[in-house]
Amino acid sequence: MTDVESRAGGVIALLAQRGQTLAVAESLTGGLVAAEITAVPGASRAFVGSVTAYATALKRDVLGVDGALLEERGAVDADVAGQMARGVRTALGADWGVATTGVAGPEPQDGQPVGTVYVAVAGPGTEPVVDKLRLDGGMRGDRAGDTGEEAGERVRAGIRTQSVRGVLELLYKELIGNAGGQDREQTGGNGCLQP
Repeated sequence: MTDVESRAGGVIALLAQRGQTLAVAESLTGGLVAAEITAVPGASRAFVGSVTAYATALKRDVLGVDGALLEERGAVDADVAGQMARGVRTALGADWGVATTGVAGPEPQDGQPVGTVYVAVAGPGTEPVVDKLRLDGGMRGDRAGDTGEEAGERVRAGIRTQSVRGVLELLYKELIGNAGGQDREQTGGNGCLQP
């Protein structure tokens, strides 16, 4: 069992014990968070559904992210992530909402470099909590014989996987009540989140 699978299982167990539900809004992860959660046996006890809002217009029209905010800062932004988490929670009628938005690559987006990711959690009666992650996809250099495209695909996949880990970690911390302030920055080199 991977650490992501373990954390997904822990999140579902905590939510089920409390009789609470979860909804997911994803951009760069494209459904990977929902896939990890639904891979947990008994996930239906707590998971209500997800919205993959890859296009910026969907973030605005489906999740209720402020259009002026999107216009001014783009989709890769802490406030956008927080509004996505709050929006999916409201749209799907869940107790908790989580969101991912960021740049997996291969090119920068909205003035943000590859590896800039925001993950957010919105819970009952609280303001969303957002973590900024700076990820490198776990790459420490190219593999011998790799083409630039192959290396880029591995980095992209690694950033997406690390983003799933990041949002599940944040949710778990919020559920157990050990999270600190908002907009904390963390870095991950080999896939580990560091305080």
